[in-house]
Amino acid sequence: MPGVTAPTKLPSVEGAGQFAPYRRDRRSASATKVGYREITSYLGNVREDFEPLEIIQTLLGRGTATLGDAQMQAPSARLVIAAVMRSLGHHLHEVLFTARRNPDGDTTADLFDGWGTILDREMEDGNISVAKNNLIELTEAVDGTNAVDVAKEVERSCDPHLRKQHKFLFCDPEFADFYNDAYLVTHNSVPYNKKYEQPIVEGSFNKTTIVPLDCLAGTDKYILTPGSNMLYAYDNMSDLTRMEVKRWEPWAMTIAAAMFFGTQFRSIDRRFLKVVKLKSA
Repeated sequence: MPGVTAPTKLPSVEGAGQFAPYRRDRRSASATKVGYREITSYLGNVREDFEPLEIIQTLLGRGTATLGDAQMQAPSARLVIAAVMRSLGHHLHEVLFTARRNPDGDTTADLFDGWGTILDREMEDGNISVAKNNLIELTEAVDGTNAVDVAKEVERSCDPHLRKQHKFLFCDPEFADFYNDAYLVTHNSVPYNKKYEQPIVEGSFNKTTIVPLDCLAGTDKYILTPGSNMLYAYDNMSDLTRMEVKRWEPWAMTIAAAMFFGTQFRSIDRRFLKVVKLKSA
């Protein structure tokens, strides 16, 4: 969701109107439910200082030292700028699920509430539970012998509306490995099993794709939902989001960047979400 710099409501409407046998005086009480979830993004910034002359001497070991604003165009400076940008994206990816908002923090993990943190809060409040059918708690630890059965159990436990949608099982890489191992063992004589990697959950009618994410490694839950249900908010319209490379000190270059970022689920209703709570080994 681009252009989000303040809390924004995400409405969801659940209609209950239906046809019934004709009656002249028929009038039904309104049963339409309108709910809201709120998404927001938080402003974060970074400042990285580096000395191009030092890089030329120690990192590259060669090259011509450049002074003044021309430093920004030097190959050594561009190398550092590219590395910093990669680092910003890498750290953001690492905490997409585990970040917890802390206004006094100093890392990306303190900037916003990640998807997993949001789920933890909703589970504590009782909005995600087994009774509401948007949570399944596994009764056995997943390994290379039972992963296929576990995936099928999760798939078949979904609300019918969720089952018929194209969706993703966001999991850690270990589960994807376990699923491949278990699939190879249980289907080693099936002619159509022509490759080791199996990205589709068996029995899902090709509607559930396994998506292993290293940023979910070590967490205690997986997420089954359509991709459109997982939102991230950012700002690409105001002058607050920027990246600059400036020479503010005699010998150093500074990379200064600011951006808005936040995550949310459009809906946690059982028709759009299934949380898989893992059992410890």
